[in-house]
Amino acid sequence: MKLWSDSWTNGDRIPLRYAAGKPDGAGGASFSDNLNPHLAWSDLPAGTQSLVLICHDFDVPSQGDDVNQPGREVPADLARVDFFHWVLVDLPPHPASIGEGEFSRGFTAHGKPGPQVTVPSASPARHGLNDYTGWFAGNPQMAGQYYGYDGPFPPFNDSLVHHYVFTLYAVADARLPLEGTFTGHQVREKLAGRVLGEATFSGTYTLNQRLLDSGF
Repeated sequence: MKLWSDSWTNGDRIPLRYAAGKPDGAGGASFSDNLNPHLAWSDLPAGTQSLVLICHDFDVPSQGDDVNQPGREVPADLARVDFFHWVLVDLPPHPASIGEGEFSRGFTAHGKPGPQVTVPSASPARHGLNDYTGWFAGNPQMAGQYYGYDGPFPPFNDSLVHHYVFTLYAVADARLPLEGTFTGHQVREKLAGRVLGEATFSGTYTLNQRLLDSGF
């Protein structure tokens, strides 16, 4: 089973247009184009009925005390947790690709609608909530249910470069047994015993100007 993209080379720096946040030129950050990347797959296992796609960042600070605070950095040795950027289930195996910008163009305050996808070729796929739902929960101007893809927007003062992993799972069921609103953690739980194969594609991203100046 293989997963690849024309958007960047596996493991390389993610271009700005696929991120939710970009440097603002003053040491902080602003919103970016937030396009979902192109993805394509092949060599699915026999018996594959549907696909599950998860994108997560495993470098997110477990505590927010220093996050986005000018004049200091988030320590590299701080414990890190997963942050889900895209949760997509019941994706048909064919056509064997997702087009650039097909699911996301721009960052939508209060979140994109869901769970049903609006891309005809992906029907009857469903979106789960990404973790911007929790991140913006206390912000009246941004709070809402964030379905679908919303790309990288790491703290602009994080001393770690963040890693973003797209994992495609081949599933033996046409429909994952989840109803209503669901999260990436819930999808991972339901995948137990249902996965026929998986493949990954990844990239890196930072908004830390010090790291950008060093070429990270």
